[in-house]
Formats: sequence, C-alpha cells, structure tokens
Amino acid sequence: MEWTREIYWNVGRGAATLLPIYLVTLAVMAVLVNAIWLRIKLYRRARPLGRFDQPGRRFLLLLGDVLSQRKVRRMTTAGVGHALFFWGFALLFVGTCLVALQADLTAPLFDIRFLTGSFYLIFSLVLDLAGLMAIVMLTGLGVRRYLLRKGDLEGRPDDAIVLVLLLAILCGGFVIEGARMAVTEQGTMLSLWSPVGLLVSHLLAPLGEQTLRSLHLYNWWLHFVLVMVFIVLIPYSKLRHLLTASSNSFFADLGPRGRLVSLNLEDEQVESFGAGQVTDLRWKDLLDADACTLCQRCDQRCPALHTSKPLSPMRLVNQIGDVAFNDPQLNLIETVSTDVLWSCTTCLACQDICPVSIEHVNKIVEMRRHQVLMKGDFPGEEVMTAMEHTEVNGNPLGAGYASRGDWAVESGVKTLAEDQDVDILYFVGCYASFDSRNIRVAKAFVQLCHAAGVKVGILGKEEKCCGEPMRKMGNEYLYQTLATENVERMTAYGIETVVTGCPHCFNTLSKDYRELGFTAEVEHYTQFLRRLLNEDRLPLRTEPLDCTYHDSCYLGRHNDIYSAPREILHRVGGRTVEMTRSKDQSFCCGAGGGRILAEETLGQRINQARVEMALDTEAAVLVSSCPFCLTMFEDGIKGTGAQGQIGAKDIAEVLVERLRIPAAPGDD
Repeated sequence: MEWTREIYWNVGRGAATLLPIYLVTLAVMAVLVNAIWLRIKLYRRARPLGRFDQPGRRFLLLLGDVLSQRKVRRMTTAGVGHALFFWGFALLFVGTCLVALQADLTAPLFDIRFLTGSFYLIFSLVLDLAGLMAIVMLTGLGVRRYLLRKGDLEGRPDDAIVLVLLLAILCGGFVIEGARMAVTEQGTMLSLWSPVGLLVSHLLAPLGEQTLRSLHLYNWWLHFVLVMVFIVLIPYSKLRHLLTASSNSFFADLGPRGRLVSLNLEDEQVESFGAGQVTDLRWKDLLDADACTLCQRCDQRCPALHTSKPLSPMRLVNQIGDVAFNDPQLNLIETVSTDVLWSCTTCLACQDICPVSIEHVNKIVEMRRHQVLMKGDFPGEEVMTAMEHTEVNGNPLGAGYASRGDWAVESGVKTLAEDQDVDILYFVGCYASFDSRNIRVAKAFVQLCHAAGVKVGILGKEEKCCGEPMRKMGNEYLYQTLATENVERMTAYGIETVVTGCPHCFNTLSKDYRELGFTAEVEHYTQFLRRLLNEDRLPLRTEPLDCTYHDSCYLGRHNDIYSAPREILHRVGGRTVEMTRSKDQSFCCGAGGGRILAEETLGQRINQARVEMALDTEAAVLVSSCPFCLTMFEDGIKGTGAQGQIGAKDIAEVLVERLRIPAAPGDD
C-alpha cells in the first residue's frame, strides 16, 4: 500500500472548484500587495535613512530572528508560548504550501507526487502535532490576555477578532481532517500518523458517511474563506506585525549600538532640525510604529515608568504611529508631551528587550533636538545653565577650564603638553576632574597605573567634556563643537591608546568620535585593569568583600561589558550578590540621557529606587564603575536614609585598598 492521500478529496478538481480558488486567491493577494504599497508610501513621507547596506548580513539576521524567535522567547514564559505558536503555525503554512505545490503544479504538469511513502507519514505526524501545539499555545495566550489580564496587557477588540479567527482556522482544519479520516482512513495504519485527526475522526464517526461528507465539504470551503479573510486582515490589523516585525529585523541598526544619526548643521537648505512633525522622523521610525505588538516588555523595563514618570516607551511609539497614519499635521511634540521626552535616560532597556527591533531612543533624541535647536527649550533652568557653563569652560559644573588638571599634580601625572612620552592617555572626564568625590576615583586609577608601571598622561586644560550629555539632551551643536575640538587635540598628539573612567566618555570616544576621524584604541578602565591583572602587573592582595555590582547602562547594554568588572572583583576577594535587575536587565541610576544635568521632579527618584534594590541584597557595598552612577548612588543612599547600611564605592577604590605596594606619587 502506498502511504498517501487524495488531495481535494470530496471537493473535486474540476473548474467549478479550482477556478474560484485561483480567482479569489489572486484577488486577495492583490489586496494585500496594494495595502502594503500604500503603507510604504506613507513611510516614504518621512526622512530617508540608509538601512539597505550589507543585505546578506541583514537577511541572515532576519532569518535568525524569525526562525529562532530568539527575541520573542527571551526570558518570558509568554514569549516561549508565542514562539511555540509561531513554529506550529509556520509548519502548517509550509505544509499547506507543499500540498498546493503538488496539487497545482508538480502533479498536473509533471506527474510528480512527493507527498507519498515515508515522507508523507512524517509530514502527517509533524503537521498534526504542529496544529495541536498552535491551538494549545494560542488558547493559553488568549487566557493570559483576556481572562488573567497578566501584566495589564491591553485586550483590544481587533486583537480578540484575530485570536478567534486563528482558532477557527486551526480547529476547522482538524474538523476537516477528522471528517475525511472517518470516511477514508479510520482503522488503517495510516491513521496512526495523524493522532489528533484520528481522535477527531472517532468523535465524528457516529454521524455517518453522508453527514461526514457534507460536514467536510462545508468546512473545507469555510476554512478557505477564513484563510482568505486572514490574509486580507494582515495589513489592517495587529497581524501586520507578521510583515513589519520581520522587516524590522532586516532593517535593524547593525551598530554601533545606540548610534544616533548625526546632523549636518551647516546645511543651509535645512530649515528645521530634529523632529517637530512626524515627517521629520526617519522612515524606520514609522515602520517601528507598525511593528509594535503591544507586548509591554519595553514598559516593564523602563526605569522612568517604573518610578511613576509619564514616559511609556510603548505608548510613545504608538502615538507616533497614530499621528503618522491618521493626522500627520499634528504637532508631534505636543502630542507626546515634553515631560515624556525629558524623562528618558537613554538607557536602552526598551530597545534591548524589544522582540521586534524597535528603536525608541533615537525618536526621543530627535524630538529633543527640535526642542533645543529650534526652540531653545530645556527641561529646566539648571540644564540651560549647565549648557552655558560647558560652552564657556568646557564642562557643565561651572569650574574654570584652566583648573581641569589640578587634581593630578600631587599624583605626579603630567599633561601631554608637558610630556608626550606616555603609555596611555587618561581621558578623565568632567566629574573626575572637578567633583571632589570622583577626583578620589581618578587618583585611585592613577595609583593603580603607577603600581603596574604604566605611564599616564592627561590633556589637562586641553580636555573638554566629551559632549555626550549635551548630545543626548538634544544640543547637537554643542556636542559637535566639543567633539571636534577633542578629536583635533588628541589626533595632534598622535595618541594610540585612550583609557576612560566614564562609560559615557568611553561610548562617545569609541563610537561617535569615529565619524570625526578619531582612530585611537579606546578602553574603559575596567577593561584596562582586567588586562593588567591578567598580565600579573598589579600587586594586589585578596581581601573579602560582600558587595553588589551595578551595571552602568552605557557600559553594559550600550557596550556589552559585563564580565570585566565582575572578574576584577572576584580576583581580589569580592563576593558579588546580584540585584534582581542586573547585567542586561540592569536598572538605570537615573543619570543617563543628560539627566545628570537636570533636577528629577517627577515621581520617585530613580537613584533611590536602585539603592533600594541594592539594599535588598544585604550587601555592605554598592560597587560601580561610572562617575555618574557613583554620584547618583551617594545621593540615593542619603535620600533613602541608608547611611550605615550600605556604602558606595568605585571599583578602582576597591582595588587601591588591596594594593600590596602602594605606588609613590610621580613614581613611573
């Protein structure tokens, strides 16, 4: 006996059957293609963005994201359920395509039938189990959304329609299979390879052959109509993400992570900078709005929303979509609100967890740019003052530029203007240059370098703020001015290796400055110190330390540096207890996105929320490797009244405490 089945059983293969199928399918595909084209035309109203480079790499990224569902199933039970549903539905789609391929092409034209023998048996089993898995997962997701309302998920009416439609298609398929099997396969070995269909066939068998044939025929056509309705609904419902999510994977930013589009501020033809209207955004921003599945993962990670601020990354993206596709003449910033814009810390938590590669931060920065460059609007007078200080003295703290290197005199560190024969240039940053608490960290780092025999040089008064806080606050003009001057000075000295203590400086020098021709190797000091430890150049003793380590957003999510700080702590006796939000799930200190310059007046202070997480670990010390974070934690510990319960230290301070042979100042 040949293992196979008759395709179009009980339906017939005459013109009365095939012609309507072909005509309706063509019409439905035409509707789908036209709707997609109309949507693309809407995207094209926005500004261009070069995301068509490296097509091969992009295609592999798309395949990896879609086929593996790696972003969807990441760290959530619901994500795993969605992935299982997708795999089941995808297998059913592939199976349907294979049936159509044989029935409508290879069999009638070439007399080739591949759905036979062992392949057909495996084919039947796989599709049966895939269909069952899809139904179970879809039902579970529906219960979670509409009955349990897990995480306050939105249950919109059109979502319910889609869910019911999918269930009807899946369950209808088993009714069709069960009716056919009850008449043709029940009692045969072949039926055992379709276990779900066999169960349904036993339930339907008492109806009798004539009724089963009528039930099969009716449901076959109903199934076909529902599939056509499903295809038509794709561009007009949440099903749109079947196309836009995969497209977003293809057009994802290939890096560097967190990169912003630079503005050509000298282009005299540009009348407005930043995004005041939705058409000022890039086309990818509108595609992002279409790709959003309302899963709320971004909201669940957002430190601003977690501390009762008005920023919801999910709502922001969808507000942009509402304006773009419904009323593009609306003022985008008024729709979103400035409180929402200024609440963002640019920590990338939303983008990192998004299963469909939405880029939230660049949209916020573009709107901030419009507020700052076109309206001169800042979140507060203190931010405007910091900008003015930076314009005059090259730092936001208001200190005179000539005193930038004063801290280093007693440490025996010379400026490059005094001595260019150095192993590394230490790009100190503003806080480690002028803030008394962070000056101690700078001195600790220099002391470690001396102990390792590393000769350190600084720029001193020739160094200016790297410009990162200004850029993230929207002041692209000031950023470009500062960055250009810094690059010119470092390039003139022929610097080959730069070490930064600040993750924001590290991120800016290693990524943004590349656009300005800066080519020197840039390391964060935790990377540099780990290398010295691995080379046995640091004479450190081991001493127990119960601590918790905070991952700076700009060291962690922005640059994937998680292991170096932990390895260092472990090497010197640190016992690290992780907070509930750590590594790529870390919670921001509240200083990113230029917020270090601004007063926090809405909701709970982010730094206090983070300190409370650290207190939950019962660790004695909260260790960080960022001057912004250290500043915020010192303040957060005071604000929560946690003095005496936990202290804040920089990782360089931890190492200096364990130096066996302290280096004398000036001893190179």
